[in-house]
Amino acid sequence: MTARRNPRAGVEDRWYKTVSEIDPATGERKRRKVRSEKFGRGKRWQARYVDPNGVERSRSFVTKNEAQRFIDSDVITKVVTGTWVDPDRSGVLFSVVAEKWFSTKKIRKPKTIAGYRSLLDTTVLPRWESIPLRDIEFEDIQEWVVDLSHQGSTRFEGRGLSASRVVQSYQVFNQVLRFAVKAKRLAVNPAEDIDLPTVASAERRYLTHLEVMRLALAVGRFRPLVFTLAYTGIRFGEAIALRVRAVDLDTKRITVSRSATAVTGRGIVETGTKTHGTRDVPIPATLAKELRPLLKDRDPDALVFPSHRGGYLTSTEFRWVFNPAVREVGLKGLVPHGLRHTAASLAIRADANIKVVQRMLGHKSAVLTLDLYGHLFDDDLDAVAERMDAGAQQAAGQLRAG
Repeated sequence: MTARRNPRAGVEDRWYKTVSEIDPATGERKRRKVRSEKFGRGKRWQARYVDPNGVERSRSFVTKNEAQRFIDSDVITKVVTGTWVDPDRSGVLFSVVAEKWFSTKKIRKPKTIAGYRSLLDTTVLPRWESIPLRDIEFEDIQEWVVDLSHQGSTRFEGRGLSASRVVQSYQVFNQVLRFAVKAKRLAVNPAEDIDLPTVASAERRYLTHLEVMRLALAVGRFRPLVFTLAYTGIRFGEAIALRVRAVDLDTKRITVSRSATAVTGRGIVETGTKTHGTRDVPIPATLAKELRPLLKDRDPDALVFPSHRGGYLTSTEFRWVFNPAVREVGLKGLVPHGLRHTAASLAIRADANIKVVQRMLGHKSAVLTLDLYGHLFDDDLDAVAERMDAGAQQAAGQLRAG
């Protein structure tokens, strides 16, 4: 068994060695420097240290100052602060750590996993797979992000990626490096503080009741689905996973607990909702009238909105009818998700408070709801002042009457 060495560090001259000799004239022992067998070969100064694991390590430099700085900052300081990383662990290729990171994500939803795999294979690994972790530097990462925006990835060379795709690629890359830091393969994450392209917010379309009615009439057999999306705010994936038993027309509630999503290579996969929770959403009487004949005498386990071939309704099948209907009624540019925004706006116009809208849409917090739809709430300061004054006047009147 190899003896464990005590931590220590120092700088040595590789080109010269100190020898001890007896001066024949005086008989005294003297020390002098002489050329070593390594003179003139390689870098002159060698920083040597024993790491916290008891392993002796060395690194060569051109100047003594460089070697001493390495010992002072990269070794001693990092050992003291607990940020020292074993060079053997940081020398592993990025691709190895990326696959380890990916294997930890298999508990996520199938669509999320497929998205990670796609980003790794098309934009991240083509650039970084053969690079050792310790050789990845901030400036190279920034350059890569810019190249993705202007030239695209190796797979799509010459065609810049969208800002959204660039940000997604960076996020996956950054997550791998964060994983490497937690695994003690890197001391710090070189991907921090990278400048990213700005992702433009998509313009939201809020339909009126009249526009919803016109669109519902134009989509034919998908009329109940359009009403459901526009008056409950449930997601398209939640709607196509909806079973008959989840719709209670007596209590006017829909229980949303599942979602169905298209996953590359697997078709449509049913999972829990986006927030992994279950929620009840209200059914307006107008929607209940549309759903009643659709649900009559149906098997409780049957899909409420199935494909015409049976099974899950796909986005493609729905858009085949939805898109022409949108153009027909003069709502060009509207996408199905716009009906979710419409549901939020109609609920707010009906004086629903922020917590009600949050629960209806299935947001994790009211903060998210406010970020998306806060501008739709009444911000008429004069009206607020008038209502407060009315309350004050009423209280004053009660005092006078008393």
